[in-house]
Amino acid sequence: MAPAAALPLFIASLAITLLAARSFARRLDRLGARFGFPEALVGLLTALAADGPEVSSALFALARGEHGVGVGVVVGSNAFNLAAMIGLSALLAGGVRLTRDALLLEGLVGVAVTLIGGAVLLGWLAPLGAAILAAAVLLPYLLVVIGGSELLAHAHAHAHGRGANPNHLLARLARALEQRSQEASARHSRADAENPTHHLLALVVVDVALIVAGSAGMVQAALALGDHWGISTAILGAVILAPLTSVPNALTGVRLGLAGRGAALVGEAFNSNTINLTAGVIVPSLFIALASPTASAKLELGWLLGMTCWCLAALARGGGMRRPEAAALIGAYGGFLAIVLR
Repeated sequence: MAPAAALPLFIASLAITLLAARSFARRLDRLGARFGFPEALVGLLTALAADGPEVSSALFALARGEHGVGVGVVVGSNAFNLAAMIGLSALLAGGVRLTRDALLLEGLVGVAVTLIGGAVLLGWLAPLGAAILAAAVLLPYLLVVIGGSELLAHAHAHAHGRGANPNHLLARLARALEQRSQEASARHSRADAENPTHHLLALVVVDVALIVAGSAGMVQAALALGDHWGISTAILGAVILAPLTSVPNALTGVRLGLAGRGAALVGEAFNSNTINLTAGVIVPSLFIALASPTASAKLELGWLLGMTCWCLAALARGGGMRRPEAAALIGAYGGFLAIVLR
């Protein structure tokens, strides 16, 4: 494809993808508000919506045999999400706060899937074993988030009877899932006066189709431009496509942060990274042999794990993540880019 055709295709595909992802996120958020979903589930749905461009781009690149681009999009997007969603939100809002119970729910899953995905990329773990481990982590998490606080409270009461300990893990997680914001209630009221549910669901299907089509066009055009301009696949994936496809996540994350919805923000950020690694690395590895990572790629994976742990440590502080820790997290993303560009 000639650059004269590739560049307009890239710009048009990027615009279509981002606009469709934005609409997708808003419609899922509206459905979540309408049905009164807890913040943990809202964060999961928002991550699923905003992750469309990242996952679609990574999968399309892998299908074309461009493993460096596909993996670069996943790893680069995850690093960018931590910095742009949580770090930037804390910097703009003065801090990101959530209960340690909610952080425990999101953080353990995020770190576990990061380790599993990294082990697959490094060849330390067989794809089937990784898929089984990921399922062992994700299925209980989905059961907890979808089942809600009532499920955990019932399980806790059944296990401990009337003498239930309010500080038991099940009780603490149940309280974390009860969090619903005043903003969500307001959105719920507005949503009931707007489109009916079946109309919103139909539009969600259209949004998904546009995201997939736009991502395919964007990756195809980016590969053509990269070949013409001599851009390496690592830079193309981790430095160019990853941040661009993560823009919907960044925008929705900052909106949640400015609204003081720390549980939904952190849930979206960690769920987004979990979805990226699961759908963009662990599941594809069952069907295709991923290329062995370079020394630089191994360092990038280690850096991502370090950023994830630092983010969790900062959020676990008494006052949550404040501006100094947020600035350090954003600076760490700068270090990640330096590793890719060196």
